[in-house]
Amino acid sequence: MSARRPDGTALLCLLVFCTTFGIGAFGPLLPEIGRTQALADWQLGVLAGSFGFARMIADVPTGALAGRRLGTMLVIAPAVLLAGTLLLGTAGPFPVLVFGRVLTGLGHTLAMVGGLTAILRDDRPSGSVRLNVFEFAGMLGVLGGLTTVGLLPARWGWPISLTAASAPLLVPLAITPVVRRRFPDRSRRSVAPSTVAPVASAPVTAPIVWLMFAIGAIMALSWSSVAQFLIPLRGTREFGLDRGGVSGLLALGQLVDLAALLPVGWLADRVGREPMLGVVLGLLGLGVGGIGLGSLPYFVAGCALLGLGMAGWMLPLGVIREHIEPRALAWRTGLYRVGVDATAFLGPLICGLLGETQTPAFIGLVGLAAVAVGAHLLWRETR
Repeated sequence: MSARRPDGTALLCLLVFCTTFGIGAFGPLLPEIGRTQALADWQLGVLAGSFGFARMIADVPTGALAGRRLGTMLVIAPAVLLAGTLLLGTAGPFPVLVFGRVLTGLGHTLAMVGGLTAILRDDRPSGSVRLNVFEFAGMLGVLGGLTTVGLLPARWGWPISLTAASAPLLVPLAITPVVRRRFPDRSRRSVAPSTVAPVASAPVTAPIVWLMFAIGAIMALSWSSVAQFLIPLRGTREFGLDRGGVSGLLALGQLVDLAALLPVGWLADRVGREPMLGVVLGLLGLGVGGIGLGSLPYFVAGCALLGLGMAGWMLPLGVIREHIEPRALAWRTGLYRVGVDATAFLGPLICGLLGETQTPAFIGLVGLAAVAVGAHLLWRETR
């Protein structure tokens, strides 16, 4: 057998770190965007949710493409993200802003699906740790964006602040030749037909895989509803926080997420992914409930619990990897991301349509669903 190629996880982590600064920077700026652009709540919901909508429609094509054009996906991802960021930075009419947000969602999909596929199809040990290291790098980038936009002068306005906070996108563009060498595209001849067109020959999907799809959707709905919509708007309107205050709350969740990611991955490789997933889902549900229904102390505590719960973000993919054949991996990764990104799109949209009075009840139901599914996973382990 030929020697294994060097691990490209570090390069993938650098890519996802640089491409997630803009995601972190957008949330704290949402109230300012709505105020300066005179946008209604439903328009803010559409703007925030269009990121997830773009990822949803791109997931399956990029999942299928990752089998043959992984290198191409990874090098064009930052270019698409940069184009979307610059379009947002024009502060143009509402349709222009939505299109810019759609482009950022598409670019992020290329980076995430490509990176996850590269890690999952490599059968090295400690899979949960490697997935969580990748997630750690992404969350560190989100935290970097949050911190940067919170420190920039408010007089700069949101377009300049968003563009400046997204500047790390230039790093992956500069190292394009390195990425191309490490992740070359595969020729059609070298890829099994089932990788190119997996639909017709995919094996029967185990029930636990469908459960992981549902869990991924619940986690995405929780994160998108509160982090991209409720925390910025409730923090600003109900608790009187400025851009820095909202950034601090969002950063709190990211810091807790970063602190817990590697321990959660380490424990999952030793005690099992499913019981660890049950625990983090329960914590996630409590955090979402505190953010949606609690007073300021519970609101802050909910932000911390949200970060702790999101430390299990990669665990469903690890469970899926255990129950499917390698030849169907790219396709299943893309399909999983469809559910995740569909709910990431729907979360802010539903909140925007419900408005301030009914959104807390919706968020409470989402938190209850997370707790219930987490309890089900723990019950499975006791049987």
